[in-house]
Amino acid sequence: MLGNLFQKFKDSLRRNTPTFQKVLGKIGTLFASKLDATTLDQLEESLYAADFGVETTTEILDEIRRAHHHNKDLRGQDAAHIGAATLTRILANAEGRHTPDPAHNPEVIALIGVNGAGKTTTAAKLAWRLQQNGHKVILGACDTFRAAANAQIQTWAQRLNIEIVTSQHGADAAAVAYDTLHAARARHHNIAILDTAGRLHTKTHLLEELKKIGRVVQKLDPSAPHHRWLVVDGSLGSNSIDQARAFHASFGLTGLIITKLDGTSRGGALVGIHRALQIPIHYVGLGEQPDDLQPFSTQAYIEALFGETTTP
Repeated sequence: MLGNLFQKFKDSLRRNTPTFQKVLGKIGTLFASKLDATTLDQLEESLYAADFGVETTTEILDEIRRAHHHNKDLRGQDAAHIGAATLTRILANAEGRHTPDPAHNPEVIALIGVNGAGKTTTAAKLAWRLQQNGHKVILGACDTFRAAANAQIQTWAQRLNIEIVTSQHGADAAAVAYDTLHAARARHHNIAILDTAGRLHTKTHLLEELKKIGRVVQKLDPSAPHHRWLVVDGSLGSNSIDQARAFHASFGLTGLIITKLDGTSRGGALVGIHRALQIPIHYVGLGEQPDDLQPFSTQAYIEALFGETTTP
């Protein structure tokens, strides 16, 4: 299974992503030859182009340059090994290992984020994945603000055979969340996923609506929502870090789902997001199909980038 995930990461990061494909190809070319000052500079440019950011790029290059200073015959493959080991250290606590807690009745996962991040489709794919793993899942269509949201998530729910609680456009989102938990208990679901409305992280009144959902579901379960995961568009680069910080400050994020890694030149952005918040990445979106929402694997990600395993 892990081997298939390796291949999916590689294929998805390279498929139909001209800029990132070019970057990865250039990194591979550089790693195939003997290193010198010129190739190290080109490697630095490639890492920036992949949107790894200043901090991560500097850390990787410093390690490689330090090794090159002591060994002028350092080959590109040696540099790839060093880069993989450095990124492994940076992402040491990045993998989310979500295991539903049977003590929760049900376990509530609230998905939040801005419009366009792929939150609604991610909610359906996540429900399907958990259902495939033997859980009984119900969706709460709490995005009552966007007119097309109900139709979108109902279409996905019907396609994937997932139970769902909906309401009309403009209804109270917190009431839908309450009804979802109530239905989950009555129908013996062990997981409830709340798809909340997309909102700008800079709009205080919209963030207050998220907090209201939390207060309302706590009337049924004081510990809910048990998970507050931000769905963030991985193609946004540094902007995604600003979003994550704002949502974390307002809603206390417990995890991340990073989407659109199949269509971005900025596959390095997830490193910056994790560095900024130090919260786990549970899933990544690698395509349009239900099984393209994959558990995040540090090893698969780094092998896709460097052609190296994460063992130093």
